[in-house]
Amino acid sequence: MSSRIAPAEPPYPESVRRVLEQLMPSGMDPLLLFRVLARDERLFARFSGGGLLDRGHLTIRQREIVILRVCANFGSEYEWGVHVAVFAAKAGLTPEQIEATKSGAADSAVWSDPERVLLHVCDALATSTDLSAALWDPFRSAYSDEAILEILLLTGFYRTVSTLTNTLRLTPESWAARFPGPDRSPSPGTEEPRPAS
Repeated sequence: MSSRIAPAEPPYPESVRRVLEQLMPSGMDPLLLFRVLARDERLFARFSGGGLLDRGHLTIRQREIVILRVCANFGSEYEWGVHVAVFAAKAGLTPEQIEATKSGAADSAVWSDPERVLLHVCDALATSTDLSAALWDPFRSAYSDEAILEILLLTGFYRTVSTLTNTLRLTPESWAARFPGPDRSPSPGTEEPRPAS
């Protein structure tokens, strides 16, 4: 079973097709998540318009640490695996750091001090919708106001993505990384997604 709600099939409405062409590498099938949301043009437009994968107030490394930790915290192997496969190498994340986004402590030695703050923020927001003063102060010292707003938006957006991928039971993409576990090592994220055959 690929999803609790069947994905849309091509031909897609023109507005959806244009966005999919912008989001996906040439020759690659759209992600299952995108195809499920493409069942409704309005929902697809709102979702695709809410992403924060453009150049913003964070480095790609900071952005991906947040996304991977949020997806790991909420058990979204689907989205975690897509981001490891597509962005981890570009973000300069090592195999140890990739694994640490899933199973490592926020204070792990593989992270810099500002990165540890990011992980603590993600972990706190996984159980609450607020940050304590003890966490807010180092967060405010490490990041600009604009970066903080972007981080808060990222954590909320990828919590929503995790809800979608988990509740819909989306099967991981064939080329995506899988959560590290006892029988498999973490994917290093050095390979680009393979084009669809």
